[in-house]
Amino acid sequence: MAERTAGRTAAWVLVRHELRLLASLALWAARRTHGVDGGRAFGYARGQGAVMFGFAFVCCVETLTMSVLLRDHPTVHHVVFVLDVYTIVFVVGVHAASVVRPHVLGPGLLRVRHGVHVDLRIPVEHIATVRRELRTTHERADGELDVPVGAQTTVTLELTHPITHFTPLGRQRHVRVVRFHADAPAPLISAITQARTAPSPLPDRPAPA
Repeated sequence: MAERTAGRTAAWVLVRHELRLLASLALWAARRTHGVDGGRAFGYARGQGAVMFGFAFVCCVETLTMSVLLRDHPTVHHVVFVLDVYTIVFVVGVHAASVVRPHVLGPGLLRVRHGVHVDLRIPVEHIATVRRELRTTHERADGELDVPVGAQTTVTLELTHPITHFTPLGRQRHVRVVRFHADAPAPLISAITQARTAPSPLPDRPAPA
């Protein structure tokens, strides 16, 4: 029973992932973003754009090549063609998801995102330090979460206490250090610093008796 439940959960995660990629393509075509809701958006997809489109181009070439090689085998050709087209849509969808789902700094909350895979919500008051730090190698460590783009991260957050990160399959990790990439790290770091140091609103004065 447990294995069957786990299988259904994994299948649902995959279906949800594909639906979100398709939705991201629609948002990208409409030049809209997801989840900004009045906050300030900070992109991170610029560093991977050339690589993703290069990969998509290679997939297109492969599709044309296989169409020629399999022209005398229509059944196999149709199956391979569908798989190749799906691969191209998947690659473009991954990039589109990164474009339309930027990092977002809103009132009291920072959302660190990476496409449809990562959406970590960090209360600004829980950020102890924020700094610019370029890293091109990352080793998995307890209590640390790396969200690289193009194999690099440019911003490091240290938190006052651990927060919970959920993997795409629902597993929990408690992290206290978060490293991620931003196309323009300096404005993001400045905005986070200002949000951390902004004075709390004064309480309302009691009405006169």
